Amino acid sequence: MTVGWGIVSTGRHPDIKVVPAIKQVKNAKVIAACSRDMKRAEAFAAKHNIARAYGSIEALVNDPEIDAVFISSPNALHAQHTIKAAAAGKHVLVEKPMATTLDEALDMIRVSQENGIKLGIGFHLRHHPGHRSARELIQKGVLGTISMIQGQWCFGERTMTYPPLRTGSSSWWNDPEMMGGASTLMGTGTHVIDLLYYLTGEQIVEVAAITDGQTEERPLEQVAAVSVRFKNGIIGTICAGRRMPDSENDVMIYGSHGRIALRGTLWETLSGKLEVISETENFTESYKKDPLALYKNEIEAFDRAIAAGENFEACGEDGLHSVKVILSIIASAATGAKVFVNDTQRDGSS
Repeated sequence: MTVGWGIVSTGRHPDIKVVPAIKQVKNAKVIAACSRDMKRAEAFAAKHNIARAYGSIEALVNDPEIDAVFISSPNALHAQHTIKAAAAGKHVLVEKPMATTLDEALDMIRVSQENGIKLGIGFHLRHHPGHRSARELIQKGVLGTISMIQGQWCFGERTMTYPPLRTGSSSWWNDPEMMGGASTLMGTGTHVIDLLYYLTGEQIVEVAAITDGQTEERPLEQVAAVSVRFKNGIIGTICAGRRMPDSENDVMIYGSHGRIALRGTLWETLSGKLEVISETENFTESYKKDPLALYKNEIEAFDRAIAAGENFEACGEDGLHSVKVILSIIASAATGAKVFVNDTQRDGSS
């Protein structure tokens, strides 16, 4: 079957990544795009040769040719847009974070289940072949008992102490309410959280965070360092930042039988390499850079989930885990206290 896609939001992400990736998928077609600004929707549709443009999500989800929607609106709008699409019977692939509160995330899962639609979260790093190989090796026991896992996704510009405020249609990135109370944690930190969860198969249950924000003077952080404990006792670290030029965005996994290194794989493009050093397996695998491969893989996987009637690999419950962890990190950074994720209340306090 060919899946007809509707695009919610016409910002940078759908413009240079999502729509071009969908166009590379054999059994997928972009049917329409929507924006609150009809002129922006029309310009976006014209640029990408999309048949229809809409000025509201209500109009888009009422289009009978659309089977699934990709939601890339501001973070605080993800829940209401997902719920409207799900209520109209459309499958939803929503960008991370899935929501900015636990109540919203739970409502998204509930409404999706009630309407029998697939709910997926845009954790594109799950679709990197190096990450998938690392996960398989861990599941096979190649590393023995894992003791430590470290993940970092940071960037920045040399000579620039703080990144400039965003303007125009991206200005919502400066708004704590629209972002969900965090900046770099919501931008790249959430990807690291989910990737470590994906690789280990274990949820994070405890966090202790230090950031350069989460304060009255600077509500949105630009650097965050977090220590975490997983349910089975693995210790981990998560680093996210916009003030770190020349960052090496790696994952390191240490176990009783060896080490796995994912060098430079935490990014928007397919890139980097996998290094395995262990008692039983030793090899290196490199990946040719491809700006669209991870998103193409993601769309193909979501289309397969629709066709097979199965859950998408990064489902609503996976997104809920990331939301719970981020809210706990925000609480930890603000109070200076360790926070137990499973004891976190719905408003993010503990």
